[in-house]
Amino acid sequence: MTFNNQMDNQDLFSQKANFFDRWAPNYDWLLTTIFYQAIHQRLLSYVTLPHPSQVLDLGCGTGRLLHRLANKFPDLQGTGVDLSPQMLKEARQNNQHHPRLIYTKGNAESLPFVHNQFDAVFNTISFLHYPHPQIVFSEVSRILRPQGQFFLADFTMGTMKSTRFSPGGINFYNTQQREKFAETVGLNCMGHYHLLPRVILSIFSPTSST
Repeated sequence: MTFNNQMDNQDLFSQKANFFDRWAPNYDWLLTTIFYQAIHQRLLSYVTLPHPSQVLDLGCGTGRLLHRLANKFPDLQGTGVDLSPQMLKEARQNNQHHPRLIYTKGNAESLPFVHNQFDAVFNTISFLHYPHPQIVFSEVSRILRPQGQFFLADFTMGTMKSTRFSPGGINFYNTQQREKFAETVGLNCMGHYHLLPRVILSIFSPTSST
């Protein structure tokens, strides 16, 4: 990656962070709350974790998924990562499971964690915002433990489509494209599951564990 590309990426991520900073105070409006609650409830029915477990919520927003995971798994230790300082502020203010849950600022393309740190990584309605999805898959593969799982829940279309919504736009990937991202970094697809219309959960694990 050239110096100019690095600067362009830094500017884009800064714009995205500012976009979600402005949204953060009102992010948990009633409609959004109902939407995410439905997704999370369906997602949790597919989740099994070792005891105890270390999990990461990538693009954690206001922390609602980690809160629900902590309620279901009493010995879970969770970390939430987000670009937006204001989203993280909301998550910390609403954190009922400190110190089991912590929230930190980070970039999905360069995660501040060691290899093989997490038993599970969750990414819910966030993947569509990432400008370099293959790099994100590579980072997830790096930080997953050999028996770990990556739970990716997002909108999907029949073919990849892009639209202007936030800085840099958003991209929708079908299940075949998700599998290709995974295969490139040594992750195997365990299955795809419909959570809501056009919202599909894909579960991946390291190839060596299957």
